[in-house]
Amino acid sequence: MLKEERHKIILKEINLHNKVLSTDLSEQLVVSEDTIRRDLNELSEQGLIVKVHGGAMGKTFHYPFNGQNQVYAQEAKQVIADKAIGLFQKDMLILVEGGTTIMEIAKKIPPDLKATFMTISPQVALTLAEHEQIDVITIGGRLAKNAYVHTGASVIYELANIRPDLCIIGTNGISPEGGLTDTDWEVVQVIKAMIRSAKKTAVVSIAEKFNTVQKIKISDWTAIDYIITELPPDSPVLSAYSGKEKPVLL
Repeated sequence: MLKEERHKIILKEINLHNKVLSTDLSEQLVVSEDTIRRDLNELSEQGLIVKVHGGAMGKTFHYPFNGQNQVYAQEAKQVIADKAIGLFQKDMLILVEGGTTIMEIAKKIPPDLKATFMTISPQVALTLAEHEQIDVITIGGRLAKNAYVHTGASVIYELANIRPDLCIIGTNGISPEGGLTDTDWEVVQVIKAMIRSAKKTAVVSIAEKFNTVQKIKISDWTAIDYIITELPPDSPVLSAYSGKEKPVLL
């Protein structure tokens, strides 16, 4: 495989999943980790990605307030945001994760919505704080620099003591067989705690992540109350997830 082709695939994976591990790229592209490290160095020097320990992140995910960095699949994520906001009601306690899709939701919240939001993402908290009618509570802990959310035992403990009306999470993979999956062990433990704490949970994901599986399972997809994507609920891509009492497809 030519270097240019590898670079295209690497950029695609980073845009899709926000972050990638060198070991996973090495396995996927059937090249050595040294080759992947050289590829990541070159892409970083070109200003296309941000290198982190063990892999790389997209620039938009790492610097979400830099307007020069385009959000991957932004139009699709804005459609998802509009659908998610339809679940919000006055005086709700809403728990949200981090990531670019959650950021689009935070940006599009109606100015007249009066609600309380809790988040494990400092970046999302700052965006939510721009809405005058919204109270924002951050759940603090160790900042995972490859995901920009708070993780650790203190976060999980705090989550065990709240009962939000609605929880909104992302996922890096969703499939009928694998359920919701991700790549980061500590982040997964926090997301599991978020799901346990909430009365209802919605997962937001662009369609490209459907029918993909990452290494660590978050939950069965049938444990989720809502699946929100940019596609219409009757899309063939979503057929495997329909016909059940839950989740509701939006």
